[in-house]
Amino acid sequence: MTAKSQTEWTGEPSELLRVGEGFRLADVDPDATPGYDGGKKDGKGDLDAGVEELDELQERLFAQSRVVDDSPAVLLVLQAMDSAGKGGIVRHVIGAVDPQGVQLKAFKAPSAEERAHDFLWRIEKEVPRPGYIGVFDRSHYEDVLIGRVRELASPEEIERRYGAIVDFEKRLTDAGTRIVKVMLHISSDEQKARLMERLDRPDKHWKYNPGDVDERQLWPAYMDAYQTVFERTSTPNAPWYVVPANAKWYARLAVQALLLEALEEIDPQWPAADFDVEAEKARLAAT
Repeated sequence: MTAKSQTEWTGEPSELLRVGEGFRLADVDPDATPGYDGGKKDGKGDLDAGVEELDELQERLFAQSRVVDDSPAVLLVLQAMDSAGKGGIVRHVIGAVDPQGVQLKAFKAPSAEERAHDFLWRIEKEVPRPGYIGVFDRSHYEDVLIGRVRELASPEEIERRYGAIVDFEKRLTDAGTRIVKVMLHISSDEQKARLMERLDRPDKHWKYNPGDVDERQLWPAYMDAYQTVFERTSTPNAPWYVVPANAKWYARLAVQALLLEALEEIDPQWPAADFDVEAEKARLAAT
């Protein structure tokens, strides 16, 4: 179901971008714009149109949760190589809605206390409450991506974690959380250009991390790790979506479309008044 406010889609983003049986990350063109025939200008227009719809749906979701105990939540999981555009998604898509209804968590390297617990310990504490849109800027998947590539855990432990993630996400979805897992897929050349821009611009130096160059040298290993993640953790209740992200405008539009579809399927409703509206109008008019 294409988002009502986005008019230029020629296919369903949730179908075209979904990781299914036989999916191969190597076959995804990071320059592509699957299901969207419009250009950057059209994409900006659809993104702007989607803002109003997303804002209303988020407010309805939040309002409904004030009176419905088991109201659902939405969790957006953003994973990507460095400079792929996660921050842009947060600013241009999530930033368009009322921040009171958003729970944003950017997971960094675990602290000593966090390392003393199971890898999901710190994640469980940050899942969105009913009525909220939660955003994980990086997530529990770091523990089977960096953990595998950098050999921060044994192969046996990495294998255990895939199963633990599937079980964890099943518990969330069974409890009413809609999970939208997105990998923003850029090419190695595009990442190189974006990192070089950060070095060329003094106002971007703060975003540059010398360690990003070290990670670039492990690009093939990371792509293999992502492929395994998709094979082991893309499930019917919590599928992965791979969004080509060389075109920033398309990536933002696609993620917005996936969120809109999730919220439209939830179809949150405004709570009915628990008081006599006409009587309250009369009382107010008399003051």
